[in-house]
Amino acid sequence: QVQVTESGGGMVQPGGSLRLSCILSGRTFGRNVVAWFRQAPGKEREFVAGVSKNIGTTRYADSVKGRFTISEDNAKNMVLLQMNSLKPEDTGVYYCAHSRTVIASAMTAPSQYSNWGQGTQVTVSS
Repeated sequence: QVQVTESGGGMVQPGGSLRLSCILSGRTFGRNVVAWFRQAPGKEREFVAGVSKNIGTTRYADSVKGRFTISEDNAKNMVLLQMNSLKPEDTGVYYCAHSRTVIASAMTAPSQYSNWGQGTQVTVSS
């Protein structure tokens, strides 16, 4: 079993930046795919960005391309989400999710992930 813990949310003005961290613990050997999802009030959970840790492949939602960057700190077993040029529509609870089995074509589907963090709130408002 893999445990997932997020941190780094907060409130920021439009155009500002935040960095979210996701730490994996437990049985983290082997193939690991980590993704960030977000959920705004009254909306479905949506994919933001993901990385296949073993090979470094990344994927982004069109709405965040060029503004968000997902990266790994393997020494700390951590995945980071750097969010720049934030917009009010980026507001929501951000979740980190882990899977050993998801394939690249299915990386955007929440149902493919078995381990989830508790979520961290990101609010973009003036």
